[in-house]
Amino acid sequence: MGDPKGFMTTPRRTPARRPVDLRLMDWREVYEDFPRKSLESQAGRCMNCGIPFCHQGCPLGNLIPEWNDLVYRKDWREAIERLHATNNFPEFTGTLCPAPCEAACVLAINDDAVTIKQVEIEIIDRAWDEGWVAPQAPSVKTGKKVAVVGSGPAGLATAQQLTRAGHDVVVFERADRIGGLLRYGIPEFKMEKARLDRRLEQMVAEGTHFRASVDVGTDITVEQLRSEYDAVVLAGGATAWRDLPADGRDAEGVYQAMEFLPWANHVQQGDMDAPPISAEGKDVVIIGGGDTGADCLGTSHRQGARSVTQLEIMPTPPEHRTEGMPWPTYPMVYRVSSAHEEGGERLFSVNTTEFVSDADGKLTGIRICEVKRGDNGFEAVEGTERELPAQLVLLAMGFVGPEKGKLLNDLEVELDERGNVARDDSYMSSVDGVFVAGDIGRGQSLIVWAIAEGRAAAAGVDAFLTGRSVLPRPIDPTDRQIS
Repeated sequence: MGDPKGFMTTPRRTPARRPVDLRLMDWREVYEDFPRKSLESQAGRCMNCGIPFCHQGCPLGNLIPEWNDLVYRKDWREAIERLHATNNFPEFTGTLCPAPCEAACVLAINDDAVTIKQVEIEIIDRAWDEGWVAPQAPSVKTGKKVAVVGSGPAGLATAQQLTRAGHDVVVFERADRIGGLLRYGIPEFKMEKARLDRRLEQMVAEGTHFRASVDVGTDITVEQLRSEYDAVVLAGGATAWRDLPADGRDAEGVYQAMEFLPWANHVQQGDMDAPPISAEGKDVVIIGGGDTGADCLGTSHRQGARSVTQLEIMPTPPEHRTEGMPWPTYPMVYRVSSAHEEGGERLFSVNTTEFVSDADGKLTGIRICEVKRGDNGFEAVEGTERELPAQLVLLAMGFVGPEKGKLLNDLEVELDERGNVARDDSYMSSVDGVFVAGDIGRGQSLIVWAIAEGRAAAAGVDAFLTGRSVLPRPIDPTDRQIS
């Protein structure tokens, strides 16, 4: 414990966000730089608890009190070593994770939690700046070949762990660039892709091979995959999106969020000057109040939408914890993201009943009504029907599991009761030598869970190939405490 009085004398402080009018002019990350001295003081607020509940909140088991203490003592070089001991990609979690560790911080019982997430991102950013992040190529090769299908955080974590264990790893990705949703689902203003690219460069230097624009199951058959590789890891995510079968759903102008968001990333990559689906000059309605909806909101602002309205069928969350969300659980409270600061209207307890179109089938609006909880779910509140103008509607209602396409069908893997790929304690599916990591087996979840499961699946693969794994012990794949 670096500062025994830090949690009493130092108030919580986080970086300021850049002014809205300025950040809407670009796609850079929204936060201002945070002074190093201030960050070290923030790390000193950590109490080094006898039972650090932040560990309970972090699926990766990050050694949070240790690297907080090291930062407070200005030993940044050792801090990145302790951070990397449990987390392959702290730059991803430091920008994208909702920080369940902070919700579980003991200080959060009656005060503001330690700024764990900010300390994490500052450690890895300095490590890259100082040249402390170097390739870790294996000293001994096993001669075993592993195929990883999917290059999101679960697939990348699996691949890096297995490469470092000495296996020959190839990562397949059906998109034209590596990164999965990190590349084509997360807007640049939430995580600039330079963070992803430099980590991929490290992985290539370590010996991981990447093959983009390959649809496994079609471009490479399951028979080829099984014959050429000693083990296969499925890490394709839960990419089957939830739809809204309301009247008029086929109107021109209604899209899924993941039909909209990737185009903005392509523009930022320099592939095109303008996206084929754009919010520019339109009244935009986003259906879904989660992170994906906020991503659509921020993207619509930057594309020049005329108006943006975000709809959520659930009631407005409370401002603070209630008895139903006791510490140290992750509280479902009202949150304002950077995108919400930038404009738009948020409507809660509303349901979409119809998509309205003109004679040419083009979207002109949507009809909504207020709802309340009833005995049989949500019930419409009489007399609350109204119409919102909309030329673009984005469905951001989450995902229902993995795509049930040719790959899963040809592998003949068993699915669990939720429609995800079933796996055992070693992360192996019902097919010998085929392993499962991330959302494809867990269901839609957090990036921190994807990395944790990638590391765990890698340990299972390593033990399968060599008889005894040198990698960290897996987490329990049935643990769904934080989803």
